[in-house]
Amino acid sequence: MIISCPHCGPRDSSEFYFRGEAAPQRPDYEAGPAAFADHVYGRTNPAGPQKEHWYHAAGCRSWLLVERDTRTHGFLSVTLASEQGQ
Repeated sequence: MIISCPHCGPRDSSEFYFRGEAAPQRPDYEAGPAAFADHVYGRTNPAGPQKEHWYHAAGCRSWLLVERDTRTHGFLSVTLASEQGQ
C-alpha cells in the first residue's frame, strides 16, 4: 500500500505504524471496567470508509489522520492529525 504523506509524498506503508481507529473515545474512569473493556475489545469493524491514525516513523515522524476504505484498502484522504485537532 502506498500512503501519500503531506510532508514526504507517496511512501510505502512499511514506513508507517498503524495506531487504529480515530473515532473511539476513551470512557471516563467513573464508567467502570465494563465500559473500558467494551472500548478496547468492542470494535464495530465497518465495511467501508473509516478514519484511522497512522504514524510516519521512517519519515517526518508526523501523526496522520487517514480515511481508508476497509474493503479495498484504498486511501481516500490523508491529512496531518495536528491540523484536525487530533
